[in-house]
Amino acid sequence: MTQEVPVSLPEGEHAVLRVMPMPADTNPMGDVFGGWIMAQVDVAGAVPAVRRARGRVATVAVNSFLFKQPVSVGDLVSFYARVVREGRTSVTVDVEVYAERHPENPVVVKVTEAQLTYVAVDGQGRKRELPPID
Repeated sequence: MTQEVPVSLPEGEHAVLRVMPMPADTNPMGDVFGGWIMAQVDVAGAVPAVRRARGRVATVAVNSFLFKQPVSVGDLVSFYARVVREGRTSVTVDVEVYAERHPENPVVVKVTEAQLTYVAVDGQGRKRELPPID
């Protein structure tokens, strides 16, 4: 893990997900489980993928995942996701995760970054082509 370096939330972008982890989401050391963060990243990444696919998608790959800082109970965790690549049936999404800490003396730190690939699927779960962009 790297040292906590204050940053700003991405300007001009909207979080696709904001959540505050609870005590049940932590390990015995008091940090939020990495698996909990991974699950939230998958949900956040699916938001722009579903919009682009105009329907159901399935996660097919976690291309990269980097934990930069621990997340704690009480942090307000914001997930920013954007499509960075499209294939015939797939959408690759970058997700950046920030924690807003210490409400009495607020600081924002980047805690995680990831890239995931989703594939568009039909009602039977079979791969389908992305619709054209209007």
